[in-house]
Amino acid sequence: MWISKSLIAVILGGGAGTRLYPLTASRSKPAVPLAGKYRLVDIPISNCINSNINRIFVLTQFNSASLNKHIKNTYQFSAFSSGFTDILAAEQTPDNPQWFQGTADAVRQSLRHLSSFQYDHVLILSGDQLYQMDFGNMFRTHEMEGADITIATIPVTAQEATEFGILKADEKHRIVSFIEKPAAELLPDWLSDTGEAMKSAGRNYLASMGIYIFKKQVLIDLLYSEHAEAKDFGKEIIPGCIDRYKVSSYQYGGYWTDIGNISSFFEANLALTRELPPFNLFDNDNKVFSRARMLPPAKISTTTISNAIISEGCIINAKLIENSVIGIRTRIGSGTQISKCYVMGSDYYETLEDMKYAMERGVPQLGIGIDCLIQNAILDKDCRIGDNVKIRGGDHLPDSDHELYTVKDGIVVVKKAAVLPDNYEIG
Repeated sequence: MWISKSLIAVILGGGAGTRLYPLTASRSKPAVPLAGKYRLVDIPISNCINSNINRIFVLTQFNSASLNKHIKNTYQFSAFSSGFTDILAAEQTPDNPQWFQGTADAVRQSLRHLSSFQYDHVLILSGDQLYQMDFGNMFRTHEMEGADITIATIPVTAQEATEFGILKADEKHRIVSFIEKPAAELLPDWLSDTGEAMKSAGRNYLASMGIYIFKKQVLIDLLYSEHAEAKDFGKEIIPGCIDRYKVSSYQYGGYWTDIGNISSFFEANLALTRELPPFNLFDNDNKVFSRARMLPPAKISTTTISNAIISEGCIINAKLIENSVIGIRTRIGSGTQISKCYVMGSDYYETLEDMKYAMERGVPQLGIGIDCLIQNAILDKDCRIGDNVKIRGGDHLPDSDHELYTVKDGIVVVKKAAVLPDNYEIG
């Protein structure tokens, strides 16, 4: 089946992303750097391309400039292809002066831009999740079962279930009921047959992944007639259509995580450094696409490295790097030790003239200086960390927000382009 002729994809750019602050202070959630060289939006776009879906719209609203630039510079299809990845930014119109009010409202306001394309189904995705999924299998199941709506679901444990929308499906995979973030005492009524392997791991509840396939006309009817005031898919539209439409569950058994806050973002990145990471960046059949920057290879001297990802373009003279992700163009001075960190790197290299000028003003060079100790931290792009700086994140630090950094769940997040002078200490 030629999927790309039947299906069109819409990726939701998300709201203000306050739970990922300060990483979202000047960029949208999908534009947050991931794994040293990617952006979060590269994940759903790559999954679409790997699934032979090449007509993709990305809906944006908050802090979208860097996201727009990334997509423009990255996803350019052949002139002989009908494929595209286009930005649909929130806009005020004479008949609608409102910005996007939620996931459903964003799609409602954007559907008119799809009217010139031929398609029968709409795939709706989130821009802030980490997973590798073949949407082709989901789409074929959707058509085979004659579903009006198919929701991708993932088995979760009782502890996780209270944070998700939980579904119940019958033996034919039809969803019969839905509850949003159920209280723990209600969970016994929401057990599902998730399969022996999942049940043995304690994953007895079906959680919505926020991934949907709608028949085109069903989506139009829901958004413009039946739920014309609804703002959100998960909270309003999905619960309201289970009794009226055939809504199917497509159970996914692979790795999936919602990048909802600093802690989940931090753990998802550090998990990539494991010997067998849950998310495989080295899969020939599921490539993660991103912008080709034409950077030189990393240069590393006298450094002990253990379980780390080192991106291209780095110049590293550190003493130790362990359990860490080091982003593009990162410079690290001698004697420095980095443990359990995500260093996002830099957007440019300093010239010798730049370095001399910074030195004359007493400003550290771009990157990390000598004899530093950095643990349990995220360093956003273009930070300047002086010599002998100590950053010790951990549970001993209360949540707080400062001019140069933020602490969340014991993780120190040094803000974008922050300057930490020599001998500066956190924790």
